[in-house]
Amino acid sequence: MKLRELGQSGLKVTPIGLGLAALGRPGYINLGHAQDLDENYGVNQMEAHTHAVLDAAWDAGIRYFDAARSYGRAEQFLASWLRSRGIEPGQVTVGSKWGYTYTAGWQVEADVHEVKEHSLPVLQRQIGESRDLLGGQLDLYQIHSATLKSGVLENRPVLDELARLRERGLRIGLSLSGEKQAETLRRALAVRYDGALLFDTVQATWNLLARSVESALQEAHAAGMGVIVKEALANGRLTPRNDSPAFAAQMALLQEVAGEKGTTVDALALAAVLARPWTGLVLSGAAQIEHLHSNVGALDIDWDDETEERLAALAEPPAAYWATRSALPWN
Repeated sequence: MKLRELGQSGLKVTPIGLGLAALGRPGYINLGHAQDLDENYGVNQMEAHTHAVLDAAWDAGIRYFDAARSYGRAEQFLASWLRSRGIEPGQVTVGSKWGYTYTAGWQVEADVHEVKEHSLPVLQRQIGESRDLLGGQLDLYQIHSATLKSGVLENRPVLDELARLRERGLRIGLSLSGEKQAETLRRALAVRYDGALLFDTVQATWNLLARSVESALQEAHAAGMGVIVKEALANGRLTPRNDSPAFAAQMALLQEVAGEKGTTVDALALAAVLARPWTGLVLSGAAQIEHLHSNVGALDIDWDDETEERLAALAEPPAAYWATRSALPWN
């Protein structure tokens, strides 16, 4: 994969990155997550498994890796892999996030998996924790799931602290979630320090089922922000693991188009993201080497107007999409 600049951030990334949400903790909401980990949740075993997937990503050319404080031990596993493989700062780009605290206690099922708080004390604590683990490898620090409701984009002490971190060389971003992604992003575009955007990047959910944030992402790209796309496979709903009878017709269409192109459904869904002119990079959330290799096949797909037209009808109303996502079980 060829490196390219992520917006005007100065960060160099590959078109596909690897997100560690499904690798750093026993429980996650991806369809079939328990199967991916073979229900083997020992810390040492999960670290070794994560290292194997990271090795495969490196061999495939991936040079962007994404973690978060709430992804269990994802930062720890990534840091130990970087050290053990002798990968130096500058050889990869690493992003992480703050704002959620992991509370599942290394359990698949928990009353509360993570607690959200976008306060200054949490930012100050978690940037310290991230730097203790990742040191000089940390390039991008993002607000985790910024929303209008959380008030983080009006929290002047938090914004001031982020601006100070940016002045010291750390790139600053935000991730989005929920029906109001577009409104939140537009509010972030208005946050400026000394006339310049505070946020270098945005990480948003966009996929063949969830398209409502597209115009706002175009605006962000035009303003110089780097756009990172997450959940391109809709937490497994855009893979053959989605055997819901209610989705049978949509899956049949996806499999038909993928078959015609000699590819897989997951690669087709990722190719849809890569075809957007505003996409800086798309995250693979693979927790198995086989799935990672399949995801990377997206780079070889010719996304044409006919494909776009045939798959446009898959888009769901935002309320329906996010209601379905909220109902996905931790496994």
